[in-house]
Amino acid sequence: MNLTETDFLLTITTFIILIVILMMVLVYGIFVKKKSELLLSQQKKEALFEQELAISQVEIKEQTLDYIGKELHDDLGQKLSVARLMTNKLALANDEDKTNIAHEINLLIGECIQDIRNLSKVFISKQVKHFGFVESLEREIFRIERLQLMDVEYQINNHDLEINADHALILFRIIQESINNVIKHARSNKILIKVEDHSNFIEISINDYGVGFNAEHRNDGSGLTNIKNRAKIINASFKIKSTENIGTEITITYNKPTLCKE
Repeated sequence: MNLTETDFLLTITTFIILIVILMMVLVYGIFVKKKSELLLSQQKKEALFEQELAISQVEIKEQTLDYIGKELHDDLGQKLSVARLMTNKLALANDEDKTNIAHEINLLIGECIQDIRNLSKVFISKQVKHFGFVESLEREIFRIERLQLMDVEYQINNHDLEINADHALILFRIIQESINNVIKHARSNKILIKVEDHSNFIEISINDYGVGFNAEHRNDGSGLTNIKNRAKIINASFKIKSTENIGTEITITYNKPTLCKE
Protein backbone atom coordinates (compact mmCIF):
# COMPACT_ATOMS: atom_id res chain seq x y z
CA MET A 1 0.00 0.00 0.00
CA ASN A 2 1.52 3.32 -1.07
CA LEU A 3 1.19 6.74 0.64
CA THR A 4 -1.67 7.92 -1.58
CA GLU A 5 -3.84 4.98 -0.60
CA THR A 6 -3.09 5.63 3.11
CA ASP A 7 -4.06 9.26 2.77
CA PHE A 8 -7.24 8.22 0.99
CA LEU A 9 -8.17 5.76 3.77
CA LEU A 10 -7.48 8.41 6.43
CA THR A 11 -9.65 10.89 4.59
CA ILE A 12 -12.50 8.38 4.27
CA THR A 13 -12.16 7.35 7.94
CA THR A 14 -12.15 10.96 9.09
CA PHE A 15 -15.17 11.70 6.95
CA ILE A 16 -17.07 8.70 8.36
CA ILE A 17 -16.19 9.71 11.93
CA LEU A 18 -17.40 13.24 11.26
CA ILE A 19 -20.66 11.88 9.83
CA VAL A 20 -21.15 9.66 12.90
CA ILE A 21 -20.42 12.58 15.25
CA LEU A 22 -22.85 14.82 13.36
CA MET A 23 -25.51 12.11 13.50
CA MET A 24 -24.95 11.68 17.24
CA VAL A 25 -25.23 15.45 17.76
CA LEU A 26 -28.39 15.51 15.65
CA VAL A 27 -29.93 12.60 17.55
CA TYR A 28 -29.00 14.19 20.87
CA GLY A 29 -30.51 17.50 19.73
CA ILE A 30 -33.77 15.75 18.75
CA PHE A 31 -33.77 13.89 22.07
CA VAL A 32 -33.30 17.12 24.06
CA LYS A 33 -36.03 18.84 22.03
CA LYS A 34 -38.49 15.96 22.52
CA LYS A 35 -37.67 15.82 26.23
CA SER A 36 -38.26 19.56 26.55
CA GLU A 37 -41.58 19.26 24.69
CA LEU A 38 -42.66 16.40 26.94
CA LEU A 39 -41.72 18.33 30.07
CA LEU A 40 -43.57 21.40 28.78
CA SER A 41 -46.62 19.30 27.92
CA GLN A 42 -46.54 17.68 31.38
CA GLN A 43 -46.26 21.08 33.04
CA LYS A 44 -49.25 22.34 31.02
CA LYS A 45 -51.29 19.28 32.04
CA GLU A 46 -50.36 19.76 35.69
CA ALA A 47 -51.23 23.46 35.53
CA LEU A 48 -54.58 22.67 33.87
CA PHE A 49 -55.30 20.00 36.49
CA GLU A 50 -54.51 22.41 39.34
CA GLN A 51 -56.72 25.05 37.73
CA GLU A 52 -59.68 22.66 37.40
CA LEU A 53 -59.09 21.44 40.96
CA ALA A 54 -59.23 25.00 42.27
CA ILE A 55 -62.39 25.72 40.25
CA SER A 56 -64.04 22.55 41.58
CA GLN A 57 -63.21 23.54 45.16
CA VAL A 58 -64.77 26.98 44.67
CA GLU A 59 -67.88 25.48 43.03
CA ILE A 60 -68.36 23.04 45.91
CA LYS A 61 -68.15 25.93 48.38
CA GLU A 62 -70.73 27.88 46.38
CA GLN A 63 -73.03 24.85 46.16
CA THR A 64 -72.68 24.29 49.89
CA LEU A 65 -73.47 27.93 50.68
CA ASP A 66 -76.52 27.80 48.42
CA TYR A 67 -77.74 24.65 50.18
CA ILE A 68 -77.18 26.18 53.63
CA GLY A 69 -79.03 29.35 52.59
CA LYS A 70 -82.07 27.35 51.47
CA GLU A 71 -82.02 25.23 54.61
CA LEU A 72 -81.81 28.26 56.88
CA HIS A 73 -84.68 29.97 55.08
CA ASP A 74 -87.01 27.09 54.25
CA ASP A 75 -86.56 24.70 57.17
CA LEU A 76 -84.80 26.21 60.17
CA GLY A 77 -86.41 29.63 59.71
CA GLN A 78 -89.90 28.15 59.56
CA LYS A 79 -89.37 26.02 62.68
CA LEU A 80 -88.11 29.02 64.65
CA SER A 81 -91.09 31.10 63.44
CA VAL A 82 -93.49 28.41 64.66
CA ALA A 83 -91.64 28.23 67.99
CA ARG A 84 -91.99 32.01 68.35
CA LEU A 85 -95.73 31.90 67.67
CA MET A 86 -96.18 29.10 70.18
CA THR A 87 -94.21 31.11 72.75
CA ASN A 88 -96.68 33.98 72.33
CA LYS A 89 -99.55 31.59 73.08
CA LEU A 90 -98.09 30.67 76.46
CA ALA A 91 -99.32 33.89 78.09
CA LEU A 92 -102.98 33.15 77.19
CA ALA A 93 -102.96 29.38 77.76
CA ASN A 94 -104.13 27.51 80.84
CA ASP A 95 -101.77 25.33 82.87
CA GLU A 96 -102.48 22.13 80.91
CA ASP A 97 -102.07 23.85 77.53
CA LYS A 98 -98.89 25.57 78.73
CA THR A 99 -97.35 22.17 79.46
CA ASN A 100 -98.25 20.88 75.99
CA ILE A 101 -97.07 24.07 74.26
CA ALA A 102 -93.79 24.04 76.21
CA HIS A 103 -93.27 20.41 75.18
CA GLU A 104 -93.87 21.28 71.50
CA ILE A 105 -91.49 24.25 71.73
CA ASN A 106 -88.86 22.01 73.31
CA LEU A 107 -89.21 19.51 70.45
CA LEU A 108 -88.93 22.26 67.84
CA ILE A 109 -85.80 23.70 69.46
CA GLY A 110 -84.30 20.20 69.60
CA GLU A 111 -84.94 19.78 65.88
CA CYS A 112 -83.37 23.19 65.19
CA ILE A 113 -80.26 22.23 67.16
CA GLN A 114 -79.96 18.98 65.19
CA ASP A 115 -80.44 20.87 61.92
CA ILE A 116 -77.65 23.27 62.85
CA ARG A 117 -75.36 20.32 63.65
CA ASN A 118 -76.16 18.75 60.28
CA LEU A 119 -75.41 22.03 58.50
CA SER A 120 -72.10 22.39 60.33
CA LYS A 121 -71.06 18.97 59.01
CA VAL A 122 -71.91 20.07 55.47
CA PHE A 123 -70.06 23.38 55.73
CA ILE A 124 -66.54 22.06 55.30
CA SER A 125 -64.27 23.59 52.65
CA LYS A 126 -62.62 20.31 51.67
CA GLN A 127 -65.80 18.25 51.74
CA VAL A 128 -64.79 15.40 49.44
CA LYS A 129 -61.31 15.02 50.93
CA HIS A 130 -62.76 15.09 54.43
CA PHE A 131 -65.69 12.70 53.98
CA GLY A 132 -64.50 10.71 50.96
CA PHE A 133 -66.10 10.37 47.54
CA VAL A 134 -68.89 7.94 48.45
CA GLU A 135 -70.09 9.77 51.58
CA SER A 136 -69.97 13.11 49.74
CA LEU A 137 -72.12 11.64 46.97
CA GLU A 138 -74.57 10.23 49.51
CA ARG A 139 -74.75 13.61 51.25
CA GLU A 140 -75.60 15.18 47.90
CA ILE A 141 -78.37 12.61 47.40
CA PHE A 142 -79.65 13.37 50.92
CA ARG A 143 -79.71 17.09 50.04
CA ILE A 144 -81.79 16.42 46.90
CA GLU A 145 -84.28 14.29 48.84
CA ARG A 146 -84.42 16.69 51.78
CA LEU A 147 -85.25 19.63 49.50
CA GLN A 148 -87.79 17.38 47.70
CA LEU A 149 -86.25 18.16 44.33
CA MET A 150 -86.91 14.62 43.04
CA ASP A 151 -86.97 10.99 44.12
CA VAL A 152 -83.55 9.34 44.01
CA GLU A 153 -82.84 5.65 43.47
CA TYR A 154 -79.24 4.99 44.51
CA GLN A 155 -77.24 1.81 43.86
CA ILE A 156 -73.58 1.09 44.69
CA ASN A 157 -71.66 -2.19 44.78
CA ASN A 158 -68.66 -1.01 46.86
CA HIS A 159 -68.61 1.68 49.55
CA ASP A 160 -64.80 1.52 49.87
CA LEU A 161 -63.83 3.01 46.52
CA GLU A 162 -60.15 3.85 46.05
CA ILE A 163 -59.89 7.14 44.20
CA ASN A 164 -57.11 9.72 44.24
CA ALA A 165 -58.35 12.52 46.53
CA ASP A 166 -57.89 15.28 43.93
CA HIS A 167 -59.46 13.14 41.19
CA ALA A 168 -62.37 12.37 43.52
CA LEU A 169 -63.08 16.07 43.97
CA ILE A 170 -63.24 16.73 40.23
CA LEU A 171 -65.25 13.54 39.64
CA PHE A 172 -67.72 14.60 42.34
CA ARG A 173 -68.15 18.01 40.65
CA ILE A 174 -68.85 16.31 37.30
CA ILE A 175 -71.57 14.21 38.93
CA GLN A 176 -72.96 17.17 40.89
CA GLU A 177 -73.15 19.32 37.76
CA SER A 178 -74.79 16.49 35.80
CA ILE A 179 -77.43 16.06 38.53
CA ASN A 180 -78.07 19.81 38.60
CA ASN A 181 -78.63 19.74 34.82
CA VAL A 182 -81.20 16.98 35.29
CA ILE A 183 -82.99 19.00 37.98
CA LYS A 184 -83.03 22.12 35.79
CA HIS A 185 -83.86 20.71 32.36
CA ALA A 186 -85.14 17.11 32.46
CA ARG A 187 -88.57 17.78 33.99
CA SER A 188 -88.27 14.44 35.73
CA ASN A 189 -89.52 13.54 39.20
CA LYS A 190 -87.13 10.60 39.52
CA ILE A 191 -83.43 9.93 38.97
CA LEU A 192 -81.35 6.75 39.15
CA ILE A 193 -77.72 7.04 40.27
CA LYS A 194 -75.65 3.89 39.99
CA VAL A 195 -71.98 3.43 41.00
CA GLU A 196 -70.26 0.24 39.86
CA ASP A 197 -66.71 -0.57 40.94
CA HIS A 198 -64.71 -2.78 38.56
CA SER A 199 -61.10 -3.95 38.69
CA ASN A 200 -59.74 -1.29 36.30
CA PHE A 201 -62.45 1.36 36.25
CA ILE A 202 -65.40 2.87 38.08
CA GLU A 203 -68.60 3.50 36.13
CA ILE A 204 -71.17 6.04 37.29
CA SER A 205 -74.50 6.21 35.46
CA ILE A 206 -77.17 8.85 35.93
CA ASN A 207 -80.59 8.13 34.42
CA ASP A 208 -83.58 10.42 34.40
CA TYR A 209 -87.06 9.77 33.05
CA GLY A 210 -87.78 13.23 31.73
CA VAL A 211 -88.37 14.93 28.40
CA GLY A 212 -85.06 13.95 26.83
CA PHE A 213 -83.91 15.47 23.54
CA ASN A 214 -83.11 14.57 19.95
CA ALA A 215 -79.38 13.80 19.75
CA GLU A 216 -79.25 14.68 16.03
CA HIS A 217 -80.41 18.23 16.72
CA ARG A 218 -78.49 18.68 19.94
CA ASN A 219 -75.99 21.50 20.18
CA ASP A 220 -73.50 20.80 22.98
CA GLY A 221 -73.18 24.00 24.96
CA SER A 222 -70.19 25.21 26.90
CA GLY A 223 -71.48 23.41 30.00
CA LEU A 224 -71.24 19.91 28.49
CA THR A 225 -67.95 20.79 26.81
CA ASN A 226 -66.49 21.85 30.15
CA ILE A 227 -67.69 18.63 31.78
CA LYS A 228 -66.07 16.52 29.05
CA ASN A 229 -62.80 18.46 29.36
CA ARG A 230 -62.80 17.93 33.10
CA ALA A 231 -63.33 14.22 32.60
CA LYS A 232 -60.32 14.01 30.27
CA ILE A 233 -58.09 15.66 32.88
CA ILE A 234 -58.68 12.79 35.33
CA ASN A 235 -58.50 10.09 32.63
CA ALA A 236 -62.27 9.61 32.53
CA SER A 237 -64.87 9.62 29.77
CA PHE A 238 -68.25 11.34 29.73
CA LYS A 239 -71.03 10.06 27.48
CA ILE A 240 -74.62 11.19 27.15
CA LYS A 241 -77.47 9.36 25.40
CA SER A 242 -81.00 10.70 25.20
CA THR A 243 -84.37 9.87 23.66
CA GLU A 244 -87.20 12.37 23.39
CA ASN A 245 -90.01 11.78 25.92
CA ILE A 246 -88.14 8.83 27.44
CA GLY A 247 -85.18 10.33 29.24
CA THR A 248 -81.44 10.78 29.30
CA GLU A 249 -78.61 8.49 30.38
CA ILE A 250 -75.23 9.90 31.43
CA THR A 251 -72.28 7.53 31.79
CA ILE A 252 -69.02 8.56 33.46
CA THR A 253 -66.18 6.04 33.30
CA TYR A 254 -63.22 6.74 35.57
CA ASN A 255 -60.15 4.67 34.64
CA LYS A 256 -58.15 3.73 37.70
CA PRO A 257 -54.43 4.64 37.57
CA THR A 258 -52.20 1.67 36.77
CA LEU A 259 -49.66 2.82 39.36
CA CYS A 260 -50.25 2.87 43.09
CA LYS A 261 -53.35 4.75 44.13
CA GLU A 262 -53.65 7.19 46.99
